[in-house]
Amino acid sequence: MLLEQVAFLDRQSEQVGQLIVEAQRGWQEAIARLVEIPGIRLRTAQQVLAETGVTAATFPSAGQFASWMGACPGREESAGENRSGRCPKGNRYLRRVLCQAAQAAVRTKNSHFQAVFRRLVPKLGYTKAIWAIVRHMAEVIWKILHLGVRYVEQGSVTTPQALKRRIQRFTKELRDAGYTIEIKPPAVAGVQG
Repeated sequence: MLLEQVAFLDRQSEQVGQLIVEAQRGWQEAIARLVEIPGIRLRTAQQVLAETGVTAATFPSAGQFASWMGACPGREESAGENRSGRCPKGNRYLRRVLCQAAQAAVRTKNSHFQAVFRRLVPKLGYTKAIWAIVRHMAEVIWKILHLGVRYVEQGSVTTPQALKRRIQRFTKELRDAGYTIEIKPPAVAGVQG
């Protein structure tokens, strides 16, 4: 009976995934641009777009987007003395998703996020360094969505084989989800990580 229940839940999960793909059919280009960011996969990109919209037009700047999400340090000051640096409450769903994406991004070999994280960990500690990466990712996401640019990796040079495997994995994941994707060589102009 338990195996039947697991199979039923798997079928339902697959049906919900197909409904999400159908609802986000017009967002293919934005999803493809977000998936290029290290640490962000298909489901993460779908959740980000569901929370922010395709162009993030509600937010006039990257800082306001990060603030709305709750990924900026707080400033509780009184008489010139800072009492708390806790992040303000924000969109908890997007915070959770980007925190998981940041965890994955700092483990992506030769990525800019990994280099920044390694530089910040000794000074800030693990948790605060992850939150710094979350804020940085939020700013990059806003630029990609709002300005319509592609992500350009500024980390160490990766091998052509690793780049080819990454592209194949992302295109397979997008095609399996029902998206049609066309691979184009990267343009010169883009957002830097």
